[in-house]
Amino acid sequence: MTETDPAEGIVDFDAGEGEAATVEMDDYTKSLAQAKAKSVKLVDAITGATLKKKDAVHFDDLRPSLAEFVRQKHPGIRSDDYISRKAMDDYRAQYIAELLTDERGELSNLEDEVVESLKTHDTLAENIEEDYEDHRSIGDRMADTVAAFGGSWTFIISFCLFLAVWMGINLAIGEKNAFDAYPFILLNLILSTIAALQAPIIMMSQRRQEAKDRLRALNDYKVNLKAELEIRHLHEKVDHLLNRQWERLTEIQQIQIEMMLEQAKAATRALKVSKASKVKTNALKNLFGGKPKAEEPEDSAE
Repeated sequence: MTETDPAEGIVDFDAGEGEAATVEMDDYTKSLAQAKAKSVKLVDAITGATLKKKDAVHFDDLRPSLAEFVRQKHPGIRSDDYISRKAMDDYRAQYIAELLTDERGELSNLEDEVVESLKTHDTLAENIEEDYEDHRSIGDRMADTVAAFGGSWTFIISFCLFLAVWMGINLAIGEKNAFDAYPFILLNLILSTIAALQAPIIMMSQRRQEAKDRLRALNDYKVNLKAELEIRHLHEKVDHLLNRQWERLTEIQQIQIEMMLEQAKAATRALKVSKASKVKTNALKNLFGGKPKAEEPEDSAE
């Protein structure tokens, strides 16, 4: 049932009975050689440089918006080409910069830092407390200590005890012998001096705290902006992968249907051949056996 035509290089199954399935041997050999060469050597479609497998990115794997942006820069690039990861990061940074410019206008220094971090894959999260602590002077540390102690219950309780002892001693020893008799003018002078010095020290500490909070807020803004852009990129990438997966599943299903149809046709041909063989066998038996034999009923599956 199988014939081979070496002149044409085509293998013909079924010998002309029914629909024949042909395979071009030369084309198959060429395709195999091309696939093998492509798997060994990967070339950057933009620069033409040879790439390692770990540094190569299939252009069809890029999300549609980024792929369209690259095609605008390089119209001749194809879906089955490869580009380097460095080139992909550069074009991704350019695409995000244009996207932010369209949404927010001119980019600020913070947004430029976010774009650069996306390009170089650097982290933006910083420990503001440690960085700020390393740059404090001795005066700043003293001011922070005074502000922290002046706003604590320890200071309030100890100062109340000091006032009670001061006034108690002066009242106990009498007005003539007291070093600060009632109405405690010296004590009022001391309290006024402490309040006059404590207020600016606390304000200095609060100003540094505001600067620290401002740095923390700016860092949070950069981190949140980068996270928003990364999440948007991931959403588009996942949608693209799902669409490609559905396309591949549809192709696989179509191939399975075609294989099932081919198997059904092959089974039908086999049944026809089997029936023809039985008819010939019965005819020969009737011819040489002398006594005719009734034909077998047709197969119920026919």
